[in-house]
Amino acid sequence: MINEKALEEIRDTLEKHILQLNFEGEPKELYEPISYLMQLGGKRIRPLLALLSYGLFKDGYQKILTPAAAIEVFHNFTLMHDDIMDNAPIRRGRQTVHEKWDDNTAILSGDVMLVKAYEMLLEVETDKLHPALKLFSKTAAEVCEGQQLDMNFESLDQVSEEEYLNMIRLKTAVLLGFSLQLGAVLAGASESDALHLYDFGVNIGIGFQLKDDLLDVFADKEKFGKQVGGDILANKKTYLLIKAKELAAGKEKAALEQWLAAKEFDPAEKVKAVTAIYEQLEIREKTMNLMADFFEKGFNQLANIKVQKPEALQILWSLTRKLATREN
Repeated sequence: MINEKALEEIRDTLEKHILQLNFEGEPKELYEPISYLMQLGGKRIRPLLALLSYGLFKDGYQKILTPAAAIEVFHNFTLMHDDIMDNAPIRRGRQTVHEKWDDNTAILSGDVMLVKAYEMLLEVETDKLHPALKLFSKTAAEVCEGQQLDMNFESLDQVSEEEYLNMIRLKTAVLLGFSLQLGAVLAGASESDALHLYDFGVNIGIGFQLKDDLLDVFADKEKFGKQVGGDILANKKTYLLIKAKELAAGKEKAALEQWLAAKEFDPAEKVKAVTAIYEQLEIREKTMNLMADFFEKGFNQLANIKVQKPEALQILWSLTRKLATREN
């Protein structure tokens, strides 16, 4: 399909640009972790969305490759610091920065990444620089707010559905919304169109996180590529667990509380037992319904945009639909 060919061309151009970014400096221990993390790959969804959004209104997405890549640098900054907070040993199949170097180096390298992201955004055209930086700063603060809420949830017995959805909106979804909004702003789109794209990104971002929650429990092990049931083992307050705690009664409630309180257990047995409780409470169906609602809200926003390049809208639509139906 021509859409797939066009998308791959944009993706390849973006990847080459990111891999050519220069993060060298002294002391090398500060800068080497940045290059290491940036070269581990990833889907590059956020900068890709910025380029596709720009393409809805104007040709020549190559003009904004560096500002788009700034979003990826910022995203990886958050991952570098998140890995420290989560004590995660592996990122994209390789050692995390704090494991390969140490915590202090990872903190400082992450700080430099945030500075680099701002530096890269300075390549925006002068008349669009102020709104771009203002939107980015707001988004960066919101991502940190979401991460703090996620950490707060670890020590809370009860988290409501509304609180959880707000947390993932901040931690995950607003950066997708910003990516699309930035592309539109840099292309000179109307404020209305830029906001519709932002809302599109936020809604599908929440849908994507709900999809991740679902896959962690119900994914095909062969396709998922990582441990199924990791959230269950960690008692992570995902939408599935929050809904199960809300709905469970009688024997199901007692069993769920017993597994949540257990300090010693067989991992496979816990995953199997909690998954069975989810099945009895129809948690999979409820999660899928909520996820579908957010995807629908998101895609409805696209109908309100006055695009200049309908073929570019088809590429954006196809990409996000594919992500929404992924199995890993």
